[in-house]
Amino acid sequence: MPSLFDPITLGAVDAPNRIIMAPLTRGRADRDAVPTDIMVEYYTQRASAGLIISEATGVSREGLGWPFAPGLWTDAQVAAWKPVTDSVHAAGGRIVAQLWHMGRQGHSSVYETQPVSSSATATEGQAHTFEGKKDFEVARPLETNEIPRLLADYELATKNALAAGFDGVQIHAANGYLIDQFLRDNANFRTDEYGGSIENRVRLLREVAERVISVAGADRVSVRLSPNGDSQGVDDSNPEALFTAAAKALSDLGIAFLELREPGPDGTFGKTDVPKLSPAIRKVFNGVLIVNSDYTTVEEAQAELDSGNADAITFGRTFIANPDLPERLRTGAPLAQDDAKTWYSQGPEGYIDYPALETANA
Repeated sequence: MPSLFDPITLGAVDAPNRIIMAPLTRGRADRDAVPTDIMVEYYTQRASAGLIISEATGVSREGLGWPFAPGLWTDAQVAAWKPVTDSVHAAGGRIVAQLWHMGRQGHSSVYETQPVSSSATATEGQAHTFEGKKDFEVARPLETNEIPRLLADYELATKNALAAGFDGVQIHAANGYLIDQFLRDNANFRTDEYGGSIENRVRLLREVAERVISVAGADRVSVRLSPNGDSQGVDDSNPEALFTAAAKALSDLGIAFLELREPGPDGTFGKTDVPKLSPAIRKVFNGVLIVNSDYTTVEEAQAELDSGNADAITFGRTFIANPDLPERLRTGAPLAQDDAKTWYSQGPEGYIDYPALETANA
């Protein structure tokens, strides 16, 4: 079986190892969702990852409800992403942009309009806003005749990602965001062709993927799903049937890879007793399969590769405090601990001040 440190081909991207940097929302863009200068250093520090999947990046103002997250719908955003991708490439790295529409998971004070979703539902709890946390609002159901506009937003964001120098894109269809809200039956009560049957609920995901592929090519497109258990209030009564159908549809489209976020019962950022569905998805998805959630050691990650259940592993929070994570894992060096208080703060603290091994040992 392959080692975690062996190279792997991810569609059009040749990765030197199987330690993939997961998308990590960090809140360092400006109020107009334009990337800032410190983001160049942050991503460049982590260029030794087999592949960097960028933080979730909005496809439109309507779709970006997280304060200080970046976007890809304006020329200014594209221009500000270019130094990031140029610097990552100069450091020998590879980076794809994760395309994000949050649906009901944001707030009108950030969206500048009422949140939209598959149906008129709301998430329990509170949303992050520029003014602090506020109660989630009831979303407005997207009208059937608005779907072409949504697909056009994904098309534009994909064109902009390529213009900004990204090596490809990942469609964020996980974690309870818009596409996930269409997929799962506790959030989708539609009676049109996007609701009801599993085939209908998978339709939006498939159409988004088809539109993005039409711009970037299937070998530069990937998808993230979170198939097991509740994710930010979104869940399904028959997850195995739903997500194997979704994975089969994506396999048929020939995407570069599929990433699965699968927390367990002891998850540190979301937990569930619902069994992981990667074994079932593995049977229907013919491409590269990557798994994620709470992997922190070589032994844990290598066990997934040895089982044949996955081809690579995405590491999330361990990359926050360990910019040189592949080298630390290879040498068995101790891992630094991240500070949750600085996950979403706007300055350099807890962002670009975690040292690499040679600096830490100096």
